[in-house]
Amino acid sequence: MKKVLTFIAGIIVPGVLMAGGLVTNTNHSAAWVRLPARNASTDIDAVYYNPAGLMKLQNGFHISLSNQTIFQTREVENFYKGPGGAFGLNDPLFTGKVKAPLFPAIYAAYKTERLAFSIGFNPIGGGGGAEYTKGLPSFEMGPADLVPALAASQGVSDYRLDAYLKGSSVYFGLQGGVSFKVNEWLSVAAGLRYVMAKNTYNGHLQDIELLQGTNWVRADAIMTGIANAAKAGGDGLAPLISGGAGNLTPAAAATAGIITTAQRDAIVNGLVSLGVSNASSLTISQCQTAYYGAQAKYNLTATLLGDQEADVEQTGSGISPFFSVNISPSENLNIAVKYEMKTSMQLTNKTTKDFLVGYTATATPITMFPDGEETPADMPAMLSVGVDYRLSDAFKVSVGGNYFFDKAADYGRKLDLDNSSATPSTFVKNKDIIDFNGWSANCGLELNLSEKLLVSGGYMLSNKGVNSKYQSDLTFGLASHTFGAGGAYRIMDNLTINAGASYTQYNKDEKEIDHVFSATGVLYKAKETYLKNTVLFGIGVDYSF
Repeated sequence: MKKVLTFIAGIIVPGVLMAGGLVTNTNHSAAWVRLPARNASTDIDAVYYNPAGLMKLQNGFHISLSNQTIFQTREVENFYKGPGGAFGLNDPLFTGKVKAPLFPAIYAAYKTERLAFSIGFNPIGGGGGAEYTKGLPSFEMGPADLVPALAASQGVSDYRLDAYLKGSSVYFGLQGGVSFKVNEWLSVAAGLRYVMAKNTYNGHLQDIELLQGTNWVRADAIMTGIANAAKAGGDGLAPLISGGAGNLTPAAAATAGIITTAQRDAIVNGLVSLGVSNASSLTISQCQTAYYGAQAKYNLTATLLGDQEADVEQTGSGISPFFSVNISPSENLNIAVKYEMKTSMQLTNKTTKDFLVGYTATATPITMFPDGEETPADMPAMLSVGVDYRLSDAFKVSVGGNYFFDKAADYGRKLDLDNSSATPSTFVKNKDIIDFNGWSANCGLELNLSEKLLVSGGYMLSNKGVNSKYQSDLTFGLASHTFGAGGAYRIMDNLTINAGASYTQYNKDEKEIDHVFSATGVLYKAKETYLKNTVLFGIGVDYSF
């Protein structure tokens, strides 16, 4: 039987929740929420966005504390209809709720006339948890196939199941840097970021039941019953084999008067009902082998359709250097460039309970998260550019962009390349699932209404560059449009509060998925669509002394 679960390990990869690249968050301050164009920042959040720009701060200590609360809705719609288009999933629409009540950013810097020392802490990737209360299409396609597969032989007309999956992912980044003022218009910076990654997965797939007549019966019980019937068919041939008729076909044995025509038909039709299409050409000994083979197959299927749970934790870490340049050709113009190198990481599974997803050709179980298995989980190199231009003392324009070197990284994606349960899914390189590197472009306006109050707003366009092989119901990358607005209020000369809200709308995407109908091995195709949106609120305080 085809895998009941066709999971790709990585339900909540870093970056799937927040703004930025595929696995890189860039929403790292409350000021960003109100103005999503911070790449040329010369405020304290420049610790992340523009480390060289810290040289624009006044001498002394500077601290920033902020938090964002994030809500995301994810929708996957699957239009699989199965053989003949007569039967598909009970409900094609699957909705997941993602939330991150705490998404902190902490920055501190000490600046002198020529040097600045800074540290920062933020969720550089991930930072939220996703909950799927009724699972996803990949949970249901296998059980849905049982209805047409068993309609004739078992009188099955419907299915139901209890599916649940909850995952969380956070990649905390702890960085330190040194900034240096070369002259009045040029400063540079360099530093290191230490990334600590942790993913968790908890869920179950249980109570898979099929409607027989008016009764709901467990699917594994039905499979066990079929296996027992296959065993009885094989056992029933033992007297014929021991009596010397093993090398005869059932038809030849009936012609010789060893068995009746009714017995001949029972032997052949029993195998045909178990999926053995060439039963009439087999010898009685071969028929017995086929019966016992069917017994083993259906016993394995019964186990696959039994109740399952997952309890998994993945952890890993890596280090990334970064470099920054800030150029100020005039008092009103500021230009910033930052480059972050790739963070190479491997996540190691600590598995207490695991989902069984299939078997190899030798009946070895294939599980989703083998204990101790390592999964690549790189964060890509990133180039960011920003420009701030002050039109007047009260009005500033900001533009910028980010370029993510996704194709050169390894995100640990798995693909079931031959659509079979006999071969475990294999890791693929990013170049196979990404057509072009992701990027984002942003712009914004900031207006000082008074000496104490300013308002701002901005827009960011992101494009992920993935191809259809990347997309799945668990992990999909979509182009997006982010709108943010808010303000800042200076309570005292050295104390400012930032607050804002943003909304991200993602472009719907679709792909044609492949699914093998387990009863016949025939490949069917179905359309699957992906959509999500994100709402974000941020508040923070900046303090200098």
